[in-house]
Amino acid sequence: MHFSEEELEAAMAGFEREFQEAEAAKQDSAPAERDEQSSPDAETSDEASDTDAGGVVDAAETSLDFEDELQGLLGNRAKMAAIITRLTSARLLAAFCELSDVSAQCIDSEQGAVAVLRNLQGDGPEAAVKDMTVVISGMPAVLAVNRADKLEATLYVDGKSVRTFAPPILFTSTASFVEDLMLGIDDLEGLRKNGLNIVDSASIDHDEAMKIIAEHTRFGRGGSSID
Repeated sequence: MHFSEEELEAAMAGFEREFQEAEAAKQDSAPAERDEQSSPDAETSDEASDTDAGGVVDAAETSLDFEDELQGLLGNRAKMAAIITRLTSARLLAAFCELSDVSAQCIDSEQGAVAVLRNLQGDGPEAAVKDMTVVISGMPAVLAVNRADKLEATLYVDGKSVRTFAPPILFTSTASFVEDLMLGIDDLEGLRKNGLNIVDSASIDHDEAMKIIAEHTRFGRGGSSID
């Protein structure tokens, strides 16, 4: 079969035109394909990033929990510490905590308000009860501490320890929740759900603390007294 030069050139021009059209079509479809290919990767990358971040947080929390548990077993950190008083109001006890620079959550109780301490490091609980009984002179208070799985109860007056006694003796004269807290059977959130009134000392400033104390103070010929 023979082609003239004109026919051959026309055929080559047709092939070239088809080739160019095919290349243009590929160029148009390439961005969409790249988007489709990149989207799953981006989502996967985001998910992987979230997973990695979550893993880091979980690991950090686990490490902190382990460290707290270890320090608790060594006795460097108390598992629970509470100051037990004969005051009639958790709000009044929270006011005393504010004046004594003691951070605690105070719980109402017919047997006497209880302050659950936040500072459990080292001798923090002992320092707290000493400060409180010095600032509020004449007010006795019992410090109950669970340290290294050993419960201790000590009576303090005017910043000094007066006597220690066995925890069972303490528990017989305090609200039932005291034993549950000290043994880890219950926590503050559980007590709150059960309807107990809990006042955070951090929610009271110095001026408000003075007003609360004034509300509970009776004045007479023999001096003043706290209800």
